[in-house]
Amino acid sequence: MRTPGVGCRTFLKILENHNPAQLFAESTSALSALGLKSDIVNAIKNFNWQTIDYDLAWLKQPNNRVITLNDAAYPAQLKEIADPPPLLFVRGNADILSRPQIAIVGSRNPSSSGLETAFNFAKTLSHHGLVITSGLALGIDAASHQGALKAKGYTIAVAGTGLDRVYPARNKDLATEIVNTGAMVSEFPPGTLAKANHFPRRNRIISGLCQGLLVVEAAKQSGSLITARMALEQNREVFAIPGSIHNPLARGCNALIREGAKLVETTQDILEELNQYNQIDEKSLSIPAQSKLDLEQQTLLNLVMFSPTSIDNLVENTGLSVEVISSMLLVLELQGYLEATAGGCYTRIK
Repeated sequence: MRTPGVGCRTFLKILENHNPAQLFAESTSALSALGLKSDIVNAIKNFNWQTIDYDLAWLKQPNNRVITLNDAAYPAQLKEIADPPPLLFVRGNADILSRPQIAIVGSRNPSSSGLETAFNFAKTLSHHGLVITSGLALGIDAASHQGALKAKGYTIAVAGTGLDRVYPARNKDLATEIVNTGAMVSEFPPGTLAKANHFPRRNRIISGLCQGLLVVEAAKQSGSLITARMALEQNREVFAIPGSIHNPLARGCNALIREGAKLVETTQDILEELNQYNQIDEKSLSIPAQSKLDLEQQTLLNLVMFSPTSIDNLVENTGLSVEVISSMLLVLELQGYLEATAGGCYTRIK
């Protein structure tokens, strides 16, 4: 994986007839006969072995491991996909990679309601023995990992970098918590920096490890939808939380449902589909419900969009004074229905 120009498919093709030791012993002409490009052949014949020294030093650290495709510990689910990673670098408990998993993904900039939903779903699904798998990104990914940790369950974070670093750096403490009980996984060797093209590759591992994938919030064009479509291609179950047609963060989920993803309102919907449902308290399953509002509050809330809505607009639509509107907006904000945004506007979040 440290040879420039050699990706998963080329690596896997080579492994059909050679082990790595045999490959490096081959002549230039024999390597060319395998269909390898001249720059790849040159990289193999002039390999920089110092990079391997760095990998070996990383492996000597506690809880670090490399799993090859032919290793008995390699997760069977992941081996089924079209382009499984030939190597998996693991920090933490590698045994959980073969346990039943549900992936949870979504927006990096979710609403507070989306964060709460991801956290609660992850927590409840963990109680039912499912490992929660995600990508350690800000937003829905992080909330999902945190929900599993809160339940004292297992969670797996699939990285788009080498495991000697954490991306984003803001999730460094969360990564440490995950490694203590669960696992960090990457196909990228230590020292690999974050690059845009790494994350689609990471996403196929997230979906490949799991039995099903849940999308909590996603815009119409988002990486979460790419992951969901990878899951469909890999014959995994895809679940999506529906949302308001006015909420940009719901459009991706609603589109997935139109395309055949299973609409999810409670964790029971997922557990039944995965044949892991047991009787549990329905209160722990549902998406958090709104508390009761009086008619005037509800009327005002209905006028606040899932995009920035100005106080002037609300005054015009209700006929109420700025003072009264401002007072009601403060109450609704404190109750978690909306949040203040730039320019003196408000955005509805549930």
